[in-house]
Amino acid sequence: MVKQVNMENKNITTNLLLKQINQSNAIAYNNDFLAQSSDYNFKILEVAYADTARKYAAIKMDIKNNNCTTGNCYYENQKLKQLEEAPQVSINFIQNILGELAVTDTPNYDVNNDYRYLVANSIFTSKPGFSKTDGYKLDLFLNDDGTQTIVFDGPMFEKELVINSAALESILEADTFLVTPTPGIEAEMVELLAQVGIFNLEDVLENGTLSPNAKISEEFISKNADGSFDYMIIDIGNGKGRNTLKFDLDKIQRKVDPFINAEVAGLLSSEQQAVAAWNVYIAKGSTPEEDDQMVQNANAASDSWSYEKDLPLSQDKKTLFESKYKEYFMNNYLKQFITNQLPTVQEDAGVFDLEEARSAKAQKFIDDNNL
Repeated sequence: MVKQVNMENKNITTNLLLKQINQSNAIAYNNDFLAQSSDYNFKILEVAYADTARKYAAIKMDIKNNNCTTGNCYYENQKLKQLEEAPQVSINFIQNILGELAVTDTPNYDVNNDYRYLVANSIFTSKPGFSKTDGYKLDLFLNDDGTQTIVFDGPMFEKELVINSAALESILEADTFLVTPTPGIEAEMVELLAQVGIFNLEDVLENGTLSPNAKISEEFISKNADGSFDYMIIDIGNGKGRNTLKFDLDKIQRKVDPFINAEVAGLLSSEQQAVAAWNVYIAKGSTPEEDDQMVQNANAASDSWSYEKDLPLSQDKKTLFESKYKEYFMNNYLKQFITNQLPTVQEDAGVFDLEEARSAKAQKFIDDNNL
């Protein structure tokens, strides 16, 4: 258990360090680095295929001379087929790896992912400091069974990172990720706002988002017994106040809950991505804007979930995810539409004497309730 916790901490600290270095451009001011030549040409295909022409010719000769292991030369013909298909296997394999490793370059990358994939991406994409000169190795091997293996090694690896082409392909075909991408929670929640049915229809644009001046529908605004709007009085200083709309939060919650539940169910259909969303956004409730202002996002800490330890997610964690997702949506997206909203009735929107207004409000309450 201690070893696993240490590995999780290492993933966070190493990922954050590498991301910070890569984003800082500090290497441009390193005189030692600028003064030396760096070799980034790993020649993985050239080395892997160096002996294939000789092997192909030898097998062809065995077949021609009927010098096969079986009478119908089945084994030899299979080996020829493997060698002929190998280049396309290599292309697909490298494309698959690059596609997975590219996740480490995304702005909302979850630093709880295995840090070795960020190092591997740095090698593959020739990031400064990850060259052959710096002690890194990148090798491709053609296996006897027709699969291929890529091996990454170097100073930042505690042990080699080994990826087999067939294993990776099976993972991808199962809609699983080698490196888990973080869902675009910001875009999803902006769309969700327009879908929950609490805004005026004319404020929902054709692209499925809200207009800049969108307002919550009047049916969700609190009213007095006589049908007039029930206001909250706020103190704006110097003895002055103004009215702001009060909203029926229970009614709003009942309206939006089914939409949020459906969104959560969609996220939980890929538990890997749900973990990423939890780690990057949901756990501590930080907004994307707040994360952008930090050296590290707010959730790269003790509240993070582990891909190795917490998958598959327990029912308790699924329930907690749903609860915190709703809280995140309400606080970071819906709250702006229900906070300090001015009255729609023009004569109620002005600035007034705070003490007089409070007295009048108290008197109205007494009159309305026959006290």
